[in-house]
Amino acid sequence: MREILGRRRKLSLHRKGRTALLNAALTYAEQWKWRVVPGVGYDRRGAWRTAGAQPCACPRANCPVPGVHPLDPGLLAATRDPRMVRWWWTRRPDAPVVLATGDRVSAASLPAVAGSRALDAIEQLGFRLGPVAATPTRYLFLVAPYSLDELGELLDSQDWVPTSLRYHGDGGYIALPPSSSSAGQLRWVRPPTVGTGETAPWLPRIGTLVEALVQAGCTAPDGGRLTY
Repeated sequence: MREILGRRRKLSLHRKGRTALLNAALTYAEQWKWRVVPGVGYDRRGAWRTAGAQPCACPRANCPVPGVHPLDPGLLAATRDPRMVRWWWTRRPDAPVVLATGDRVSAASLPAVAGSRALDAIEQLGFRLGPVAATPTRYLFLVAPYSLDELGELLDSQDWVPTSLRYHGDGGYIALPPSSSSAGQLRWVRPPTVGTGETAPWLPRIGTLVEALVQAGCTAPDGGRLTY
């Protein structure tokens, strides 16, 4: 039976006097208590720019996640402290917002075609979804934190698990809107909402989504490279 949702307050990422990225980072960190850190961003000189690609500002020659990974500071510096968030994004206002997963929020991601199919299948089954973000090439489903043991048991029950399905748990990270990735702008396919009396968006358990994610992922493998 489809769960009937109460009235929700939609996320607002724009306030006068702040950039959208700073405002989003403050919402995630200060209000929702999600740990964030600035991404490395892109090489604005365009020295290696090719066919619409944005070169990563890190020294890695073939970076697998251009621009949307931590570098300096590293992932261990991810914080909920609004003072640190303001300091980082005041000095680097264009930095992508990188979420450290595994603490209060985790994620699973699929190629965009498979992610769209999974989204439709989950909603048709009547399961309640949490926030879902997307780039032109990938969908990211935000879920409640899960352990490796829990994930292992869930995947062991599947006949086959596609390599295109990725898990972002303890020690991992994802970029969040309104950041830009190498493939384009991140956007909310299902925006975060905070219910009355709640302090952060509700997140589903990975177990309620994994079968739909696996089945959709089997239809659209994307090889071994993690592309955002």
